[in-house]
Amino acid sequence: MFTGIVEEIGTVEELERGPGIPGDMPDARLTVRGPLVASDARLGDSIAVSGVCLTVTDLPGDGTFTVDVMPESLRRTALGDLSVGSPVNLERAVRADGRLGGHIVQGHVDGVGTIVRRTPGSRWDDVEIDLAPELARYVAEKGSVTVSGVSLTVTQVRDDGFGVSLIPTTLEATTLGGLAPGAHVNIEVDVLAKYVERLLATGGVTR
Repeated sequence: MFTGIVEEIGTVEELERGPGIPGDMPDARLTVRGPLVASDARLGDSIAVSGVCLTVTDLPGDGTFTVDVMPESLRRTALGDLSVGSPVNLERAVRADGRLGGHIVQGHVDGVGTIVRRTPGSRWDDVEIDLAPELARYVAEKGSVTVSGVSLTVTQVRDDGFGVSLIPTTLEATTLGGLAPGAHVNIEVDVLAKYVERLLATGGVTR
């Protein structure tokens, strides 16, 4: 479990594509430099890489860590866009005695959005993101959404997307500050909305 408060920007050091299954997307292995998150990591720990919960499989002890990325993760996320040198947002799993600074984030990306517009303000940027309508319906104005691992407050909604505002800290401390229109971002909607929909659909809660 995560909170969407990015701890550091890491860098992809190595990217190895696996053979995969014929006719399907291959798997991948990433080695990421992230001295802070790697400092107390152990094999089997979870680290969110641009919003995707991944399991540490190797720790060389040089400030890097390695994770395996399954085909399902590559299909559902923007991790397939990464290359050596790409920056990524990193967050360790939240401790039970820690502060929930953002909102409840599972690290289970629901889909990929596309930045379509960003409008600079005096100290912030307003950003609009296109999102498939079947996911956009879960996004509510003034609600929470996770964009590439960053917990953000929704400022506007439409049937096929939403808007957010990025404060100076977010612009400086996450990869969102450097993304131009056309860039793909990982989107995790608020899990509570999905549970409510499921309960209503199955009759678990009466209307």
